[in-house]
Amino acid sequence: MAHEIEAPDQDRGPAPSSGLAVAVTDPVRNPGLPPHRERVTDQDPAKMRAAVRTVYTLFYLSVAGSIWAIAAYFLFPMEDGELASVRANNLFIGLGIALALLAIGVAAIHWSKAIMSDKEHVEHRHPTRGKDTTRAGAVQAFADANEESGFGRRAMIRNSLIAALVASVAPGIVLFRGLAPQGVNPVELLSHTMWESGMRLARDPSGTPIKASEVTLGSAFQVIPEPLAGLSHHDGYLEEKAKAIVLLMRLPPEQLQETEERASWSYDGIVAYSKVCTHVGCPVALYEQQTHHLLCPCHQSQFDVSRGAEVIFGPAARPLPQLPIAVDDEGYLVAQSDFHEPVGPSFWERH
Repeated sequence: MAHEIEAPDQDRGPAPSSGLAVAVTDPVRNPGLPPHRERVTDQDPAKMRAAVRTVYTLFYLSVAGSIWAIAAYFLFPMEDGELASVRANNLFIGLGIALALLAIGVAAIHWSKAIMSDKEHVEHRHPTRGKDTTRAGAVQAFADANEESGFGRRAMIRNSLIAALVASVAPGIVLFRGLAPQGVNPVELLSHTMWESGMRLARDPSGTPIKASEVTLGSAFQVIPEPLAGLSHHDGYLEEKAKAIVLLMRLPPEQLQETEERASWSYDGIVAYSKVCTHVGCPVALYEQQTHHLLCPCHQSQFDVSRGAEVIFGPAARPLPQLPIAVDDEGYLVAQSDFHEPVGPSFWERH
């Protein structure tokens, strides 16, 4: 069955074989498009102007909602931790963000239904090819869309849309302030952990101290500071654990390639490294005892424990921080000090 509008010869696909041709005696007729019905905004210029005012008013209403969400963050603080203040903070910030996003959505729909071009057209299917004519057609399609939507001509709608979109992300940026406790520098907060000189290494999560004799060759322990097990969630258990978590491994001492500065940071082949990846902070949880490699499963960074946990593959920018350890009089493993560098993503070290 032939199409009403034939594609140019150079744009046609392979011709079907004669065996696929089917002759029909009663082909389906093209019903065509129904008669075009003009909208009220097409017939009355005053209605068109009112629709334009409605659209940019909604966009500016979205800006107001974003500003209110930012103001509510400061007007209804929840630093005291009381349930009522948390509810008020979430309620009023949520109302502001909801208004901002809802107004953008309603304005965009009203713009498309009442103002943009309302003419029907048929787009015939044709083989997709990256020819110059196809590229020119794509450019023309963007030009036609700009003309039909009025984006380039209707400055009030365009400017109010841009203002609403820019303002809509502002509440989210302001909310990042709540990631750190009030009055505390987040860089300083993440530069130190609860490890101290003489603090015992303990199993996670039981808090049982670990003796050096219990760490066999090829084994790996997930370790926390001994006092951490006694903290409650209200006292910052998760926050402290996220910074202080350590992996403890034992290698044959002759396979350790230690620098002179760090020669005293291990004990009889036992080494301890931060479990927090220096890429984006994922847990480095996979240890391969034959190669002595640690793998971060998030982005595949690999660290060589036998050579100071240096990066041998992946996006991590620096080795895992090492925790200096020793043994006390009772044979338990203890920390010599805190980490000598910030744990976690390299941003904090560069800062």
